Amino acid sequence: MLKVNQLSKSFGHKNAVKQLSFRVETSQVYCLLGGNGAGKTTTLNMLLGFIEPDSGYAEFNSIDLWKDRRVIQKSIFYLPENINLYSELTAIENLKYLTQLSGLTIDEATIKKALIECGLAEQAHNKSTRAFSKGMRQKAGLALARLKDAKLLLLDEPTSGLDPSATYEFVQLIQRLKAQGATIVMITHDLQCACLLADEIGILQAGKLVQNITNNDLTLEKLEQYYFQSTI
Repeated sequence: MLKVNQLSKSFGHKNAVKQLSFRVETSQVYCLLGGNGAGKTTTLNMLLGFIEPDSGYAEFNSIDLWKDRRVIQKSIFYLPENINLYSELTAIENLKYLTQLSGLTIDEATIKKALIECGLAEQAHNKSTRAFSKGMRQKAGLALARLKDAKLLLLDEPTSGLDPSATYEFVQLIQRLKAQGATIVMITHDLQCACLLADEIGILQAGKLVQNITNNDLTLEKLEQYYFQSTI
């Protein structure tokens, strides 16, 4: 379980995040929505241990994400908006190298299995990633999360730039990872994706959580109403 409690961060006189609190249970997805400058990136950076909070804390399975960031590092996987892979290497070579950097020794058969489970077609496994689409890169990235056995996934605008078909595949993949026990926080502008995936949705405005919505039969129309009422 991820617990965020009264998390705050200021830069000079600007309060980027103000007393933010939410929790995400195991096998749940929490989507954090908000316009530019709402505090989403600062929140994500605090969860990743890149920025020290001024006050409050975030902990995963009772381990503080800032104070014990070296301890918790192996449990966290971060998927940026644009994932970088070594373009001269194949998908398998990338994952073999990246898992070795994490101190893991994983055989090729296990890597192939993870890629297949994450939706990357077998014919792409031994191709250079130079020509991979964003959706293919995401699948390779999430396969890496599987191989690392990451328990907390932090996703930053993962559907930005994806076509409807790739977005649908992404939603299905995250639903599978959720069912397998992952705890997932997704920063997004994609209201439809949030409506499809999230167990809870938080709406940030000027660093404050102005709405926290449980997704019980939440429709896109209702979410749009919540969102625009909160951010305008």
